[in-house]
Amino acid sequence: MHIEMITEPGDPQRPNEDYASAALPASGTGGALVVLDGVTPPIGDDGCRHGVPWFVARLGGSLLELIGSRPDMTLAACLSSSLERVAAGHSATCDLSHPRTPQATVVAARWGDERVEHLVLSDSSLLLETTTGAVLPVIDGRLSELPPHVRALCDQARATGTPEDRAQYVRAVEALRNAPDGSGFYTAAADPSVAERAVTGSHPRGEVRALLALTDGATRWRDTFHLGDWADLFELVRREGPRPLVAAVRSAENADPHGIAHPRGKRHDDATVLLAVPADPA
Repeated sequence: MHIEMITEPGDPQRPNEDYASAALPASGTGGALVVLDGVTPPIGDDGCRHGVPWFVARLGGSLLELIGSRPDMTLAACLSSSLERVAAGHSATCDLSHPRTPQATVVAARWGDERVEHLVLSDSSLLLETTTGAVLPVIDGRLSELPPHVRALCDQARATGTPEDRAQYVRAVEALRNAPDGSGFYTAAADPSVAERAVTGSHPRGEVRALLALTDGATRWRDTFHLGDWADLFELVRREGPRPLVAAVRSAENADPHGIAHPRGKRHDDATVLLAVPADPA
């Protein structure tokens, strides 16, 4: 079994809101991984006294523990139970109904002798390298499919840069996040039922050679700066490790600090990469 990971804050002066962890059993050929990307709320009240780093640490720890210890539970059931646990831990002190309550994107995977299971919620990504060398992206694309009027507000905010236009765009996006009518996109927050909205599936263990989980701060390499496709990204990490991928993103960000050539919400973002190469099945 081989695991490599890196997580780096976008701003050294701010807490890293990403989370990455992996677990291996004491015996056997199984394992699990979890990668979360905390959603940074706009400046102002979010109804919680703890904050996003607190939330992602507790959700990530609970989710990894359940995935690793309860093979009888689906990944979606593990996420639902973990959200319920974390909510119970601060519902007495915090307003969990607040639209900006701490939340996160989720990537989770579990492998054993027979299957490799996966779960993705929101815009973090999971790449599966097959034994044929193909790279299969597992993506929840709903955040990239915003309605035309919201995309127009985004373009306007990027063009003008005014606080008023940015605030208008943020409000439009918040109205779509975890919308009960299914018209928007979903993140893991306080409602455990959101786990049912996750992208889930599985592959035969013998068909998967390696897994690569990334937050959107790392997938900027492909999505924002267009330095290659998914297969190129996977090859870079397999050949050189996770650190050069993040270094390439930082270099591209620094070359376009104001987002003129490559528009983006922030100059730098927290970036996390986790590569797992399971041992050959028995």
